Amino acid sequence: MIATGSAPTPTYDSVDAGSELPEVRSRIRRADLIRYCGASGDFNVIHWNERAARGAGLPDVIAHGMLTMAVAARIVTNWVNDPGAVAEYAVRFSRPVVVPDDEDGAELLVTARVAKKLPDHRVRVDIVVRSGADKVLSMARAVVALA
Repeated sequence: MIATGSAPTPTYDSVDAGSELPEVRSRIRRADLIRYCGASGDFNVIHWNERAARGAGLPDVIAHGMLTMAVAARIVTNWVNDPGAVAEYAVRFSRPVVVPDDEDGAELLVTARVAKKLPDHRVRVDIVVRSGADKVLSMARAVVALA
């Protein structure tokens, strides 16, 4: 997987509601799914076997939801330059990320903005994740502690 995007570390006083984070584009390929199977212990065949995925009613092999969620979180961790600053993170899975069997795989486009400034130098960040035309996560939100 290749991700791009990084910015100077934001502070609570340097951001406002509506501030946009630098977008992140990532690719998920079939080989990434196999590696994730091994790392996570989730060897469900819909993540690596086309025939099984189609038999389950899916269009093709799909990425693990937790892998998609982790890739999406990079927009926040890249932005704050500290994964430990993420106090909360939650998503709803709305569509699967279909990963074709080719060199390109599936591209995830992740965008985000500061939705609200909270007490104690925290901000809520709303995240949008798309694979092609599909929004693959719904209500993706992180609460981040800033200096």
